[in-house]
Amino acid sequence: MKLDPSKTALLTLDLQQGILAMGDGYDSVIPNASKLVEFARAKQYLLIHIGLGFSEGHPEISDADTPFLQAKQNNLFVKGSPSAEFHSTIFQPGDLVIYKQRVSAFTENHLNLTLRSRGIENLVLFGISTSGIVLSTVTRAFDMDYKMTIIADACFDGDAKVHKILTENIFPKRGTVSTTDKFISEQK
Repeated sequence: MKLDPSKTALLTLDLQQGILAMGDGYDSVIPNASKLVEFARAKQYLLIHIGLGFSEGHPEISDADTPFLQAKQNNLFVKGSPSAEFHSTIFQPGDLVIYKQRVSAFTENHLNLTLRSRGIENLVLFGISTSGIVLSTVTRAFDMDYKMTIIADACFDGDAKVHKILTENIFPKRGTVSTTDKFISEQK
């Protein structure tokens, strides 16, 4: 299905230096992500980079044992710091960035307001990890009636079996699952 560029947003999810440095294979999605971002710019899709971004001192993270405590203890993902930077092949100065402080792209921020105010109905999304931000974002976006295309070969998960189950069994129930080349060829 061909998407109307004026009603479509491309979301890059957690493609930040601090995330990419966390594990082997994480950067394997960058070539496809770069190709998709370039295509989105050419088609004039709304392009939004979404990632972790905390204030200095991490006041958004309690001292309780949470998955985010390590970010606080290691002073990671402070807005403007190297770990919060998006990969240089997908980010350009002036790009729209929306920060989050938890897993989903929609958590405690203005993403939904930004999308709705621009008349966005279609989301094209991908990122790291498939079982983290991608899953939680797909679930929330589905509940908010967005039409989605998830680009499987631009998503990565440390557990290949989980990635396969999500992209082949779960995500198709919430939207269209495609590959980079297939998506681009269908939109030309």
